Amino acid sequence: MNEIFDPMSKQQIQLFNYFQATLTQDARYDRLRGTPRDPKKVAQQLANYRVNVGNEIYVIETDKTKHGGKLRAHQQVEKRERLSRRKRWETQDEDEIYSSKQLDRDIVNPDQIRTIIQTFRDKLPEIFPGRAEIPKTLIFAKTDSHADDIIQTVREEFGESNEFCKKLTYKVEEDAKSILAQFRNDYNPRIAVTVDMVATGTDVKPLECLLFMRDVKSRNYFEQMKGRGTRTLDYDDLKKVTPSATTAKTHYVIVDAIGVTKSLKTASQPLITKPSVPLKDLAMGVMMGARDEDTVSSLAGRLARLNKLLDEKDQARIKEKAGGVELKEIVGNLLSAIDPDKVETKARGIETVPEGEEPSDETRQKAREELVGDAASVFNGELINLIDGIRRDKEQTIDHDNLDSVIRAEWEGDSEENAKELAKDFQEYLQSNRDEIEALTIFYRQPARRSELTYSMIREVFDRLKSDKPKLAPLRVWQAYALLDEYKGNQPISELTALIALIRRACGLDEVVSPYSETVRKNFQSWIMAHHSGGGDKFDEEQMNWLRMIRDHIISSFHMDRDDLEMSPFDAKGGMGRMHQLFGEQMDEVINDLNEVLAA
Repeated sequence: MNEIFDPMSKQQIQLFNYFQATLTQDARYDRLRGTPRDPKKVAQQLANYRVNVGNEIYVIETDKTKHGGKLRAHQQVEKRERLSRRKRWETQDEDEIYSSKQLDRDIVNPDQIRTIIQTFRDKLPEIFPGRAEIPKTLIFAKTDSHADDIIQTVREEFGESNEFCKKLTYKVEEDAKSILAQFRNDYNPRIAVTVDMVATGTDVKPLECLLFMRDVKSRNYFEQMKGRGTRTLDYDDLKKVTPSATTAKTHYVIVDAIGVTKSLKTASQPLITKPSVPLKDLAMGVMMGARDEDTVSSLAGRLARLNKLLDEKDQARIKEKAGGVELKEIVGNLLSAIDPDKVETKARGIETVPEGEEPSDETRQKAREELVGDAASVFNGELINLIDGIRRDKEQTIDHDNLDSVIRAEWEGDSEENAKELAKDFQEYLQSNRDEIEALTIFYRQPARRSELTYSMIREVFDRLKSDKPKLAPLRVWQAYALLDEYKGNQPISELTALIALIRRACGLDEVVSPYSETVRKNFQSWIMAHHSGGGDKFDEEQMNWLRMIRDHIISSFHMDRDDLEMSPFDAKGGMGRMHQLFGEQMDEVINDLNEVLAA
């Protein structure tokens, strides 16, 4: 089994995925290697083998998220019931300081939620440069009530309809599985908000962003939540739901708005095997299809412990929602479903094996899944809601007076070092291919031929780069150089114009990164001024309009040919014939001059 963590064959990868799907994380590493593996190292290995994609972390830190707030005596505060969300106002009796941990549980500060969502919205062009739509984003909320507050704020701040952002929890009017299918396969919803339903065991391959607005103390559970973003997806499939995507899914981004990537995580322990995973999360996981032994045994143990605390009234309420099944019977059915003897008996009923031989592992797994499925059939949204509601207080306090503010919103880690590493990788790729790709040969070996560069040449560089090094997407590399060069100006108009500007920067033609359009416009202005400074004829206004059209064509297509004069926008102005009337025998000379000067 140690071979799984060494250079992996296709069969070994499939074997690892099997264990990943059926065992909890710590148990998986223990059984495969004898000692736990660092989840970060395993994730990196999987990314290297292109089984999964890696992640980057973007931090949004606000004052109220970090420090909490204070309710002052005699101010008017709003009270809201957790389940019904009915509201009333009352006067605060005394000063009350609340911590960040109380936010969205005992205290709700709407401005704290709004500040995070506004910052996320405003920073999206930096996090996902070049995207025309919001990437598929999953927001993790603390509670169902918190999820409702987030959804309302998202819809308001993005100015979008209900289809844009939906809730994926047990308490939804639409069928949860239907919403999940829409999130996975359709353009909308772009954003889904969940407490637990998509935390484990559910693949949403187009997912590119995880926004954490809740903390997680379990290391295993956090790794499983991050796993929602790790799935690979090729370019064609990603483009079906995110049309402005220009490459396959190369990575996903964790937007940490709560400090989840910094908080102390603890490993899960055996039977109750997941003490730090909320009871509701376990029940939702089993209801939605989790069949592993750790989850089922943890759920059974937690329900058994809860059963001892309930009075007759609560027992009766649970029995009613469970279709007449008592809680202790539910516990017994769950434990029986993972009992080795029961699983053995069930497996022998599925697969006929000779006397003295054992059923196969696949048959045992199928038997356990069927037994757990039968035991889990009792769970429904109302039952889980009731069980969870019994253990909660009935009211939250809404803090309208303490406005939140952003402390920082930036990439996690040393941004400058990350940018240097990305720029270095880009430069090394160009240099290693300068003798194989014609456009790079021109830039590095034959700079006098820059006027011969064409759209197809630059496109060849882009296509090769996308195929060989998808993480070196031009707009990502542009962000790196912009940081290093302290560039604060306009963004490139396209990935191809970004690429040619980056090539110029990497090969030393430009000292600092600058959009190709600005370079061309600056060179054009210098050329016009030089022409008009002499004693010869000056360009009239119609000639200038044609020269500007040629300039703009070179910005987008990198080169101008005579044949281009019969294409838009030149054809609408009379095409080659009209330009010849305006410039006479100098027409070809003007085109050649502009090709040479503007590419300088």
